[in-house]
Amino acid sequence: MQQFDLIIVGGGLAGASLALALRDTRLRIALVENQPPRLPDGWDARIYAISPANVSFLEAIGAWRHLDASRMSPIRAMQIHGDAAGRLDFSAFETGVPELGWILESSLMACEFWESAKRQGNLTLFCPARPDTLEFRHDAAILRLCDGTVLSSRLLVGADGRDSWVRQAAGLVAVNTPYGEKGLVANFSTEKPHNNTAFQWFRDDGVLAYLPLPGNRISIVWSTPDDHADELCSLSPDILSERVAEAGGRVLGRLEQITAPAAFPLRLMRVPQTVAPRLALVGDAAHGIHPLSGHGINLGFQDAMALAGLLAATQSWQDIGQERLLQRYQRARREETVLMQTTTDSLRRLFKATPPGLRPLRNLGLDVANGLPLIKNALVRYALGAL
Repeated sequence: MQQFDLIIVGGGLAGASLALALRDTRLRIALVENQPPRLPDGWDARIYAISPANVSFLEAIGAWRHLDASRMSPIRAMQIHGDAAGRLDFSAFETGVPELGWILESSLMACEFWESAKRQGNLTLFCPARPDTLEFRHDAAILRLCDGTVLSSRLLVGADGRDSWVRQAAGLVAVNTPYGEKGLVANFSTEKPHNNTAFQWFRDDGVLAYLPLPGNRISIVWSTPDDHADELCSLSPDILSERVAEAGGRVLGRLEQITAPAAFPLRLMRVPQTVAPRLALVGDAAHGIHPLSGHGINLGFQDAMALAGLLAATQSWQDIGQERLLQRYQRARREETVLMQTTTDSLRRLFKATPPGLRPLRNLGLDVANGLPLIKNALVRYALGAL
């Protein structure tokens, strides 16, 4: 049996960033992952919007400066369009910040995290590896891998995604609310420059976002009913490009598809209990939200930062797997997580609802907010992580 202080199951963005955030601690860490990340040919269709607060986190763990700047795009402005001419605009200049966020590929971050993890002195990688059984004792978590390797630690962290094996093995409940929608993602080249502007439209057929990539390129996320998403995925590149351009009011002119579309089912997932004796959950294992806010991975990075800060501050005589200690992590993350879940779910419901008279009211709300600098400033600063 191999002994560690901490076992992290899942080497994705949240799990790997947690490991990197603990690189200067005394903790002996095991990271268990089925397969290492790989860079795709061309552009990755899975794109994330990283808030400035999380850029600071990635800088602190030593990853940000190693990312390929030629594959990253700052967001300097945002335009949010309602379904009846309502509009809300945000500007980095007006907010007094260099950028509102950064757009970059998931695989770009994942590969950099992995390379950093391989060089980390207090970290042992188990890859390829799959968990087989999990046992919690009063003084340790015992993880058996499918190849027969047995690991023991004072704390085990589940960072293995929304269908978390760890969460299920530990008997923690996840309350899932399917949206009956899929998030369709794809990348396009654009006829007109995007000027580092992100666009979002609340439409009758869902929520469409254009996210700026370097050069005249964008990534899209179209959250739309299952049947519509399946139809879009079946279209030829030329027809899909035309449909996406039309849905966005041709603000960037003609589009040309550069990555094949992919769609994934959307659901709200609440996990009432994210810690237990010898156990904590981070990232998508701990929560799931609608992608219209772009905050999914930002919540995961904040989970990693909060848990790493708590563990790094412990003394050598403290037991990092004690539930009373881990409850501090759960309390620290609950408010932001519930707020983001409630806000995104409420926005989705507001623009999906069709009672008479509601459409002009919700669009009026966007216009009113757009004309009130104090409200706009508060909204954007919360999104930046500045509050």
